[in-house]
Amino acid sequence: MPLPEAFDYAEPEGLDLAVGDHVAVPLGPRAVRGVVTAVRDGAGGNRPLKPVLDRIDDPVMPASTLRFVEWAARYSVDAPGQPLAMALRGLRAPRPKPVKLLRATGAPPGRMTPARERVLAAAVTPMTPADLAEAAGVSSGVLKGLIDEKSLEILLETREINFDDLDWTSPGPVLNDSQRAAADVLVDMVHEGGFQAALLDGVTGSGKTEVYLEAVAAALAASPEGQVLVLLPEIALTQAVLARFTTRFGGAPVEWHSAVPPPLRRRAWEGVASGKARIVVGARSALFLPYRDLKLIVVDEEHDGSFKQEEGFIYQARDMAVARAHIEKCAIVLASATPSLETIWNARQGRYRWLKLGARHGAAQLPDVDLIDMRQTPPETGRWLSPPLVEAMVETFARGEQTLLFLNRRGYAPLVLCRACGERMKSPDSDSWLVEHRYTGRLVCHLTGFSMPRPDKCPHCGAKDSLVSIGPGVERVEEEVRELFPQARVAVFSSDTVFDADGARSLIATMAAGDIDVLVATQAAAKGHDFPNLTLVGVVDADLGLRGGDLRAGERTFQLLAQASGRAGRRDRPGRALLQTYAPDHPVMEALAAQDRDAFIEAEMEARELAVLPPFGRLAAVIVSGPDPVALEAYVRLLASVAPNADGVDIFGPADAPLALIRGRRRKRFLVRADRTVDLQGFLAAWRARARPPGAIRVVLDVDPYSFL
Repeated sequence: MPLPEAFDYAEPEGLDLAVGDHVAVPLGPRAVRGVVTAVRDGAGGNRPLKPVLDRIDDPVMPASTLRFVEWAARYSVDAPGQPLAMALRGLRAPRPKPVKLLRATGAPPGRMTPARERVLAAAVTPMTPADLAEAAGVSSGVLKGLIDEKSLEILLETREINFDDLDWTSPGPVLNDSQRAAADVLVDMVHEGGFQAALLDGVTGSGKTEVYLEAVAAALAASPEGQVLVLLPEIALTQAVLARFTTRFGGAPVEWHSAVPPPLRRRAWEGVASGKARIVVGARSALFLPYRDLKLIVVDEEHDGSFKQEEGFIYQARDMAVARAHIEKCAIVLASATPSLETIWNARQGRYRWLKLGARHGAAQLPDVDLIDMRQTPPETGRWLSPPLVEAMVETFARGEQTLLFLNRRGYAPLVLCRACGERMKSPDSDSWLVEHRYTGRLVCHLTGFSMPRPDKCPHCGAKDSLVSIGPGVERVEEEVRELFPQARVAVFSSDTVFDADGARSLIATMAAGDIDVLVATQAAAKGHDFPNLTLVGVVDADLGLRGGDLRAGERTFQLLAQASGRAGRRDRPGRALLQTYAPDHPVMEALAAQDRDAFIEAEMEARELAVLPPFGRLAAVIVSGPDPVALEAYVRLLASVAPNADGVDIFGPADAPLALIRGRRRKRFLVRADRTVDLQGFLAAWRARARPPGAIRVVLDVDPYSFL
């Protein structure tokens, strides 16, 4: 619960509680679950304490997990109950239902038939109804009759948690010299024990996964209960990584992400707590699982913005992973082809070992990257693909090779407006535009989830057939590709077309098998995937990430486009990437075309250092929201007036947030910049305590913000 600290309770005689135990305790009129964080002698206390009601028979929360939960709360300036709720999420899921089995009782039925004889002969050992019917070659009606006559009895079996046995002794693929050198360093880190961090910095296709799999094998061999956590930014990436692990170790790792069904989530949680789940591959929340003996953490695609949790308990999973490795005294590997500036800075400072893979594995070469100046060669009216890109697609299709068209914008069109009055279609309680989705015929707010059918007249002025779609989304690009290439097999990869892990696995397998000629995709397909026959990547709107800017706009755009371009030519066929841009002279575009990451990083680092911004300084956002704009304005002015005076701290704001209305709540923002020597968390906690928000006004603190909306 969002309480500022742990509550004290009396321990009933004979209960003998310990740190990490789950207990039922009274809170007001209710009984709620709690976790014991400390036990101390309360003799001579000056107030009576309510007693703990009972111990709950769930796996004990490891002390290191509790320390991590408390550290995460302090770092995020949040209540410890918030990260604790994440750590207990698996316990809120139901256990898998008992399995129904049938077994012969020995009592003969009133009438024996050949079919019944076969059933009773097979049912000497308990079997599921489906297996028994198949083994005996009978229908379910025969089984029901034998159950009614008590010749078969029903057993409910709760099966023990079992996970695939893993073989870490089997050799992996042959590594090249640079891979072997990096793998040896990681293996030594695991063997040495204690906290150590490394940046595995390798160009796309250099074989980073094979390198860190060597460290995974070493971690499994180090201890009978040694565990490994691999964090991934996208569910879509999970399937490919799981396949690599299964091939290498002969068994599947445990999955942990939002698409895992609740009973399997419970099973995974208990498996991690018991030590039976040796490898966990999952999304950022897997960081909060109760590991018994964590030996290694891998953060794959560590630069990815998806590691930032923006709602509820706000945290950056990459940074929290480093903290957890420090608490667990284990090794951590941060892997990326385009590392974040913060990680590169830490490597330069000597905090992380810096392991570089400068070439692609085997015969594959990095793709050529060319810019298409959209001012010189614009698309035809009503189209979004320029003549040079279309020509390259024609050549690629003729060779029987694949094209990936990348546009990080879902739906058909990002904006629908009225030609008669200029009205822009918006969510009724938010400032975000409604995105048109032709597949469903609806207008959708991707921020709040609101959706409505596309109207046939303007809701503002009533003009009929006046609504027009502005700009392209992946559905609109797919429509254009189908018109240009009627014989091509075309598919769309986005969260609107791929709804779960099974869908992602199926589409990725279809693309890898060569059964798709043109894949139109958002960032879900821009990283981590290996498509052998993909030789052309076309970026439809390379300037998209540079608009509306924040301090990481250039960095994020470079990372995303470099990752997308890197999907091309990953095997023995040469690859090519074409970037459509209206700003070919922008430093990001020039660096991408020259494939000069180091020059781009130096320029970004210099600009950040001059402004004392991360990684040279620290940032925090204070977001204040409320339904009443007058009360909101009065409170933020009060909050500004009571800000503590501190050297090395600058406060900007309050100002209207770019998205000033979300779900009916008005929003104001402060931005806090602090020197690295400042206790930013202490400053924020002291500031918040000086002006308690009234009524419906809510204050959210975001340490190390990634979104400035």
